[in-house]
Amino acid sequence: MVGDLCFTAEELGIKYFLISFTDVFGVVRSKLVPTRAIGDMAKSGAGFAGFAAHMDMTPADPDMFSIPDPDSLIQLPWKPEVGWLASDPHMNGAPVNHAPRVVLKRVLDRAHTAGYIIKTGVEAEYFVILPDGSAIADSADIQAKPCYDQQALMRRYDFISEICDSMQGLGWDPYQNDHEDANGQFEMNWDYTDALQTADRHTFFKYMVKSIAEKHSLRATFMPKPFPDLTGNGCHVHASVWNDGGENLFPDKEGQLGLSDTAYHFIGGILSNAPALSAFANPVINSYKRINAPPTLSGATWSPNTITYGGNNRTHMIRLPDDQRIEIRLADGATNPYLIQAGYAAAGVYGIQNRIEPGKRLDTNMYTSQHSEDFERLPENLLDSLRALGENEILSDWLDAGFVESYIKLKKEEWNAYTQHFTEWEKTNALDV
Repeated sequence: MVGDLCFTAEELGIKYFLISFTDVFGVVRSKLVPTRAIGDMAKSGAGFAGFAAHMDMTPADPDMFSIPDPDSLIQLPWKPEVGWLASDPHMNGAPVNHAPRVVLKRVLDRAHTAGYIIKTGVEAEYFVILPDGSAIADSADIQAKPCYDQQALMRRYDFISEICDSMQGLGWDPYQNDHEDANGQFEMNWDYTDALQTADRHTFFKYMVKSIAEKHSLRATFMPKPFPDLTGNGCHVHASVWNDGGENLFPDKEGQLGLSDTAYHFIGGILSNAPALSAFANPVINSYKRINAPPTLSGATWSPNTITYGGNNRTHMIRLPDDQRIEIRLADGATNPYLIQAGYAAAGVYGIQNRIEPGKRLDTNMYTSQHSEDFERLPENLLDSLRALGENEILSDWLDAGFVESYIKLKKEEWNAYTQHFTEWEKTNALDV
């Protein structure tokens, strides 16, 4: 491993490495390491004080050493002398249990032992806004239905093409870029791959988009609901399950919509654990401004409000676009790329192993259906989703009970901080009671 990184650095002209990990909140933490020191870092890891990040640690805990994964190396397209490395935090010689990448690897290893390989792709939506965050950056982007607007798309050609060119150079196989449903909102798609690699690429993608935006004197945000009257940022995950022989286990010509029992049981696992999964898929206070939101200027929210699934129907939490995959539409732009993959994989494989039926497929428009109240709804706030997670034995088993406890603890601290914040709305509505 050490030799590989040293050789690669010399071959590619890399002068520095960013050794990175995401903390529990999804914040990317890094150290910039000169190439001369990468040999030692590859063996023993870059040192961090875990308490200084969103990790369940105290100042009394020993150093945390994050060991880079050489297979994750990505050379920064806009700064090629720097190589980015995903890494796994360790403490006292053992992986840190609640480090998100460690959690994902543990889940995927368990799934693989059971005979399943999880492959996924993500649709990461984001807004391009003014540097101060006050408004979208394109003042001419004003259509009521701006989705796929060619003029607005091409006004951002220099920015978007640089990102797409970068992905092509990295071998990600991007295949489309579009203006999304909200003014100032965009989405870029690249090919699916194994879930761990997708999570690494998703993490880097967010960093890349933000960095190139700054290069263009812009700002990019993945915030779930940055503007109250516009569609929020989703992060739809397309998932399929494969065996070691390279066979996709989802297609079945005899099954409903061409999907196998394995696919439907995977769906059943996701649906039955959806309230708890929301704690990872919708992890910030603002997430719940997107979930259960009223219709936006475009006429739809494009976010789920019921725990249901349909065919090729975007009003449900899970969509079945074809016989190769399912689309899980729950997560938003704030989701931790590792934890959402871990949660979906755990719930889905549990569903397969226990043959959990998803119930009846619905083909109605759930945004307008008179019967929508008859179905279980998603949590209405972060606290409700954390309570659901705390009561969920399946995810505690798969993701590790200690990790779940740490996650809930840290997120409840965030919730408590929020509840102590006074707003102008409170004054307006309660000052004269």
